[in-house]
Amino acid sequence: QQVRDLHGPAFYEVDMDNFGLKIEAFKQIFFEQNGYQKVIEGLQNTLIIAIAGLLIGIIIGILIATVRVVPKYKILPRILNGFCSFYVGLFRGTPMVVQLLVCYYVLLPIIGVKLTGVQVSGLNSGAYISEMMRAGILSVDGGQMEAGRAMGLSFATTMRKIVIPQAVKNILPTLGNEFISLIKETSVVSFVGAADLYVAFNYIGSNSYEFMVP
Repeated sequence: QQVRDLHGPAFYEVDMDNFGLKIEAFKQIFFEQNGYQKVIEGLQNTLIIAIAGLLIGIIIGILIATVRVVPKYKILPRILNGFCSFYVGLFRGTPMVVQLLVCYYVLLPIIGVKLTGVQVSGLNSGAYISEMMRAGILSVDGGQMEAGRAMGLSFATTMRKIVIPQAVKNILPTLGNEFISLIKETSVVSFVGAADLYVAFNYIGSNSYEFMVP
């Protein structure tokens, strides 16, 4: 009613006509032309990339975080720590789309290895999760490690059964934030031809010239 009073009846009728045309275009594109199938496929791929990337990242993150908190008394832990520090700095310090393009088109084809968007997403996520895990491990009271070692457990066993479970509990909120970031970053896999939700919406808009519908 306020719109009618402000602009007059003619404007209100034209506006409602445009809205009706958009509804008809939505029905035609999504149902008559089976656009909903593209959307479901894109949503499925988006979730697969995000969930698989998170799982890969958790595995890599736990391994790297463990290496970085191990006492550096011997030469091997120092070498591994240096490698992990380089890995984390590289993947946290460069854009994900650059990592994807370099891995997919340049670096890995040279050495005969081909990674998918899911795997590159997992490598990227692993760098961030490793820092979350390291912070979580350091947040666990040092007496937990001392108690485990006093009971005769090895360092690895104490980390696996006592420290890491408590660290995972501490980082669950930030792990949820990482999953949200992965869902948003799945759109970059379109650079290497993967059909995520962004690609599905772009396909519908490009073929119908109705970008407002998707």
